Amino acid sequence: MEQTISKPISNVPANRLKFLIGGLLIVAAVVYLIITSTQASAQYFMTIEELEQKGSQVIGRNLRVSGAVIGDSIQYDPQTLTLRFTVAHVPGDNKEIEAQGGLAAVLHAAVIDPSRPRLQVIYQGVKPDLLRDEAQAIMTGKLGEDGIFYAEELLLKCPTKYEEALPEQSEG
Repeated sequence: MEQTISKPISNVPANRLKFLIGGLLIVAAVVYLIITSTQASAQYFMTIEELEQKGSQVIGRNLRVSGAVIGDSIQYDPQTLTLRFTVAHVPGDNKEIEAQGGLAAVLHAAVIDPSRPRLQVIYQGVKPDLLRDEAQAIMTGKLGEDGIFYAEELLLKCPTKYEEALPEQSEG
């Protein structure tokens, strides 16, 4: 009598295929999330001059804008936490800023030049300590149809505060 021993059919190839498909789906989902979050947080970094040139194309879009704070324009209402001020155009290119004598010189020139493009800004929140004349304001927010920039985030750099602490650098 002949005896036949049959081996159970193995699901090893099918299990590997399931894991491979599952792994690929997870990788695809992670890549998709990275791409969509990067696109959502991508913002244009513009100068005031560029903002004026784009005009209505940038109204309502998330933007990042930089300018020199005009000290006389600062108005703050501590009751409503409403801060209003005006910024003047400064170049966006670091080489151009260095060629004009550095950031402090560029900010000073921007503030005293009435012919430079200017932008009115409204920010809701506590008035930052560094908000003063000739500070560099880097604002994230949206340009309204009224031409006012509604800042949601406000970062200030005050180069004159740090100039005295830095030793003279020699050029070589």
